[in-house]
Amino acid sequence: MTRRLSYREAVREAMREALQNDPRVFLMGEDVGCYGGTYAFSKGFLEEFGPERIRDTPLSELGFVGAGIGAALGGLRPIVEVMTVNFSLLALDQIVNTAALYRHMSGGQFSVPLVIRMCTGAGRQLAAQHSHSFEGWYAHIPGIKVLAPATLEDARGMLAPALADPDPVVIFEHCQLFNTEGELPDDWRVDIASAKVRRAGKDVAIITYGGCLPKALAAAETLAAQGIEAEVLDLRVLRPLDTASIVAAVAKCHRAVVVDENWKSGGFAAEVVARIMESAFFELDAPVARVCSEEVPIPYAKHLEDAALPQADKIVAAVKGLFS
Repeated sequence: MTRRLSYREAVREAMREALQNDPRVFLMGEDVGCYGGTYAFSKGFLEEFGPERIRDTPLSELGFVGAGIGAALGGLRPIVEVMTVNFSLLALDQIVNTAALYRHMSGGQFSVPLVIRMCTGAGRQLAAQHSHSFEGWYAHIPGIKVLAPATLEDARGMLAPALADPDPVVIFEHCQLFNTEGELPDDWRVDIASAKVRRAGKDVAIITYGGCLPKALAAAETLAAQGIEAEVLDLRVLRPLDTASIVAAVAKCHRAVVVDENWKSGGFAAEVVARIMESAFFELDAPVARVCSEEVPIPYAKHLEDAALPQADKIVAAVKGLFS
């Protein structure tokens, strides 16, 4: 059995269930209360759960992420919503120097069971300052888990295990996915440790996550019509990275393209390629290819924005280049 809903509705259901089932859970962030959330994720929550558990915060990411850390240390289970990933840079000190390190620096005496959700990615003509993809930055940091749900199942299912985790979890929700709709199966429970094959194939592995997953699937359909069967692997958990699933996909297909909305230089795709070279080099029949954003601040103009980002036709071209 399935039911139809949007990515936004899946996230709302997950948060509502968490708030209903555990009195320690509360939501805090800019405009999450009276306004119902910048993206309507928490619409109606203030009326249902009250101001003690749905807390509007000042415009100070450094302050309210720090408050979330304190609440987590005190035994609560905060969901902290940061409006967009670029604003999370204002809270880097709290995330990187405090939340990620408490367990280590306390010798295991303290844990920070904190969930931070944020909108990431480009594609809505919000120009350079509101179009960043910094997931790769956070995936560099020991002490936190980094999730990138791209499907309805993951949007619905990842929050519960994230809240149950004793350490900080950062969830990146791509802005281009919010209005996507699909069928959510009854069995939507997921883990936050493994990658997942979204389309089986035998000729080339397309490895991606987040907002690039629909583009990879579209590219795979185009390639199938031309006789190339692509396997699409959704990483979905960027830290800890599921290296075994990456190696399995490469060993099966012997060619790989890594698709990542981060910039190529020093980007997350480079880490995936490095792991392939370390663990699956002798499985390759061609060099690994990357499709990333162009090395420019994301433009405002729609045609330039589209040109700067990974697209299905770029993925198709990269795959074909492995067979020439």
